[in-house]
Amino acid sequence: MSATMTLLLAACFLPLFPFSVVFNALFRVIRHSMLRTVILLAWPQIGVAALASLATPIPPWIALLALATSILYGFRALVLRELGMWTSFLATSSWALLWIPASHGAATPALQLYALGFSVPLVLLAWLTAALERRFGAAYAGVHGGLAQVVPRLSGVLVIVVLAVIATPVFPAFFTMLSTIVMSVPTTPAVAAGVVGSWLIWSWAGARLLQGVIVGPGREGEVRDLSLGVTWMYALVLIVLVVAGLGWMEGVR
Repeated sequence: MSATMTLLLAACFLPLFPFSVVFNALFRVIRHSMLRTVILLAWPQIGVAALASLATPIPPWIALLALATSILYGFRALVLRELGMWTSFLATSSWALLWIPASHGAATPALQLYALGFSVPLVLLAWLTAALERRFGAAYAGVHGGLAQVVPRLSGVLVIVVLAVIATPVFPAFFTMLSTIVMSVPTTPAVAAGVVGSWLIWSWAGARLLQGVIVGPGREGEVRDLSLGVTWMYALVLIVLVVAGLGWMEGVR
C-alpha cells in the first residue's frame, strides 16, 4: 500500500476532519452497546496499526490538522445534549490527538496504550448511555435532569466515568495528554498550547453534560437504579484504570 493510501486509512481510523464523519456517522447508526464497545476499542487500534506500517515520516502539517480536529469536535460536544453523540465526538476529539505523539516518533505499543486509555472510559460511557435509554427511553441532558435523586448509584458512576473521559488526573487519558504536551513543548510549543486548550474544552463539555443530567429536581415515579453488583463492576473497571494510570506514571519517571 502506498504511503498516501496508508495515511488516508489512518486519517479515517484516527479521525481527521473531514474523514471523521465516517466514524461519527457509523456510531450514530449503531445503537447496540456491545457493537459500540467493539467499535470504540477497535477503531483507533486499526489507525495505530496503519501508522505502524507507514514507511515515511508523518508530514508536520498533519499534527496541526489533528489539533484542529480535536478542538472542533470538543467545541461541538459543548452544545450536544444526546449522550451517545457526545461520546462519539469526545472519541473523535481524543483519538485525533494520537497523531501528535505519533509525529514525534512515539513507539507503536505506546500509541496502542494511549488509544486504549482513551477508549475504555468511552466504552463505560456507552454502557451507561444504554442504561439511561432503557430506563428513560433516551439519554438527553436537560430532559432527564435530577438523576442524582432518582438513581444515585447510576449518577455517581456516570460522574466518575465522565471525569475519566475528560482526562482528569489519575486516569490514563490524563497521562496521555501530559505526555503529548511534554513531548510537544520543545519543538512545537503552539501545538502543546493547543492540546491544553482542547483539554480545557473537554472539561467544559463534561461539566455542561453533567449539569444537564445530574443536577435539578428529580422526576416523579420509581426508576430502577443500578444493582449493587453492576455498580461494583463499574467500580472495579475504574479502579483498574486508576491503577493503570498511576503505574504508567511510575513507568515514565
